[in-house]
Amino acid sequence: MSDTSNRFERLNVAPAYQLVADAIEREIVNGRIRPGERIGTESELVQQFGVNRSTVREGIRVLEQGGLIGRDSSRRLFACAPHHNRLSSRLSRALVLQEVTFRELYETAMVLELAAVDQAVDRGTEDDFAAIEDNIAKSERVQTDPAKLAEIDSLFHALIAKASHNRVLLLAREPAGLLFFPTTELIVDKVPEGAPRMIDAHRKVLNALRQRDRKTALLWMRRHVDDWRKGFERTGKELDQAVDIGYMRAALR
Repeated sequence: MSDTSNRFERLNVAPAYQLVADAIEREIVNGRIRPGERIGTESELVQQFGVNRSTVREGIRVLEQGGLIGRDSSRRLFACAPHHNRLSSRLSRALVLQEVTFRELYETAMVLELAAVDQAVDRGTEDDFAAIEDNIAKSERVQTDPAKLAEIDSLFHALIAKASHNRVLLLAREPAGLLFFPTTELIVDKVPEGAPRMIDAHRKVLNALRQRDRKTALLWMRRHVDDWRKGFERTGKELDQAVDIGYMRAALR
């Protein structure tokens, strides 16, 4: 007979305040409580949840930190539109738990990054392009720091998505985008030409956007994403193995 005594780990039961926060968050995210709608007083929530006031207050604090709850001038609680960073981080963690492969990330990046730059050609403003220009200047100053450069590269792609002025696209790419960072850090750390090639591609994409040159913008974004894949392979990693989960979890803390 097989030994089943250690098959399951002990359960970690969430504290009561987290259960309160999760219950309210579900109502907001699912649209049953709309942004601007009153949540109820602390006393009302105490009665509804059947917990003490300190538990409700701690749950509310968690939601306020996440931007899901606000207070008006009279301190009454109301729902807010959820911060996309909070939602994206949760979805990113779900991807980590699914042990996604680099190939899946690469295929997703090729679709989303090309879609973003395609729309940015038509909709990007000079303010958008100035922000991207500043991002590239920062990347040039930190070429020898893989972690900082990877962080700035992630922001570059977020700025391209922002320049698309398509909020659905911006939100759709964020969960996978959070997972691009650790792989990029690995590449620029292990591949000597990784950093200068990345920055050059960023510059070429920006120049094409400013000229409203769709063909060239798409060409350089495609090359940039392909370089990312090739760099990953040059580090000795396999495309179809699960991306280093510990490394990715560190980026989501």
